[in-house]
Amino acid sequence: MPGGRLTNEDRQHIAAGLAEGLGYAEIGRRLERPASTIMREVTRNGGPDDYGAERAHEATRHRARRNKQAQPPASPIPDGGHGRDPQEVRDFTESFTALLVQQGLPQMMARVLACLYITDSGTLTAADLVQRLRVSPASVSHAVAFLEQQGMLTRERVPGRRRERYVIDDEIWLRSMLAGLQMNEALAAASRRGAEVLGAATPAGVRFESSAELLHLVSEAFRQVMEQWRQGQAARHPGTLTPRDETPPGPR
Repeated sequence: MPGGRLTNEDRQHIAAGLAEGLGYAEIGRRLERPASTIMREVTRNGGPDDYGAERAHEATRHRARRNKQAQPPASPIPDGGHGRDPQEVRDFTESFTALLVQQGLPQMMARVLACLYITDSGTLTAADLVQRLRVSPASVSHAVAFLEQQGMLTRERVPGRRRERYVIDDEIWLRSMLAGLQMNEALAAASRRGAEVLGAATPAGVRFESSAELLHLVSEAFRQVMEQWRQGQAARHPGTLTPRDETPPGPR
């Protein structure tokens, strides 16, 4: 993939691709750019429904001038001796954050989660997050509280100190899927009840029964995927514990 910044001509092609209804991957292929670059460009400049090439180009130039004048040097990203390219890491972090936002996570929560996710330890203190993200302690505190409520991180006390640190682990998406599965089971149960109340032979009852069948299939697929993942983890990391007992039971 070629490097360098997007040109005005590139942005014209992006706008044309969005107008055609093309996805980020297809637009990226046509421009020989990563799909993440296209997604980041569109997300930062109005989204797919409000992207304008000229406006995006001017906004980018304005941001570049403003950053050059006002921004302090970027905080270095610890490498840990792995030989990573700091700029590539920053670019990936930005695109990953944009993806989390596109999936529905609020901006600050997405930034905190991405910042934690790229660390090898999966652990940072509030002070670390404030320094790396250049935001206020209150912003970090609010984001952490939200992510903790969603089961996406946990708090730990630094041994021998009053300071807390925030931790993510390899099961972050498993917990998210489990929460989704529990909601799916509740919807399936409600749909089955709806079919009973409205009458299985009526149009409304048929609609609820059909929904219940689909939701049941989705739940079963989720269970199979999670069990397959658990088996793979157990084979690669003997003794690894996963929240098996949290999986909601299937319909009886």
